[in-house]
Amino acid sequence: MTRKNESGSNTPSSRAAAPLRNLRAQIDKLDLQILELINKRANLAADIGKVKTDHGAEVFSPAREEEVLHNVLQANRGPLDETVVRSVFREIMSGSRALQRVLKVAFLGPEYSYSHLAAVERFGQAVEYMRVGSIAAVFEEVNRGHADFGVVPLENSTDGRVADTLDMFMRLPQLKITAEVRLPIHHNLLANCEQQEIRRVYSKPQALSQCRNWLSKNVPHASLHEVASTATAAELAQREPGAAAVASRQAAVRYGLRILFANIEDSPYNETRFAVIG
Repeated sequence: MTRKNESGSNTPSSRAAAPLRNLRAQIDKLDLQILELINKRANLAADIGKVKTDHGAEVFSPAREEEVLHNVLQANRGPLDETVVRSVFREIMSGSRALQRVLKVAFLGPEYSYSHLAAVERFGQAVEYMRVGSIAAVFEEVNRGHADFGVVPLENSTDGRVADTLDMFMRLPQLKITAEVRLPIHHNLLANCEQQEIRRVYSKPQALSQCRNWLSKNVPHASLHEVASTATAAELAQREPGAAAVASRQAAVRYGLRILFANIEDSPYNETRFAVIG
């Protein structure tokens, strides 16, 4: 029943109902049109996959995918910003690529490590991800044919080149860099206790190094402990009282941790280059 105020007129919420229904009906209509166009595009991508198969071409074409992203970003006039448009088209291309073949991609795990986030940024969600315990294991999985591609950290703007990755390129020179991912790295202090209760801070060595000044000023009473990945650090912070982790925002969501402080990296321009190897 429509509510009325003392003068007998409809309330603002009831007066808004009709315009809302009209706008939502337009959105529903557009959603169906978008769905139809996405599936038409996917059918064309499947046809491309058949041509590639007939001619022995690779399913993953990073140059073409970058060209697609460049075209749509150049044409974008808003109101959606570049990050949103890039994410939408990344997943459209990921799903279309999977119609040709579902790729297997190895990364230094567990999930929500920065290597995992870089892999998702490059390949989207429609791939089979294989988490492994070391950078060397990423190379080995690709070399043995267990994975089509691997994603490994190559260089950080603060810490320089990643020695483990360079060593593996020397050991397995037949593996090549097929694409790169540049990922802005924003570290966060994650915990389920208060700042003054933190006794241990876990993270991978590079992340602790990139936040060393902030940590020394803000949690001087806590000891720093190196682990294999930032996601492992978040898992430990979830389990241990008085523990915190330096990790990504996505890791906080995954492990149910509070973000006590965001963007604690010493350099605001912190970025890591990841190599896609194959």
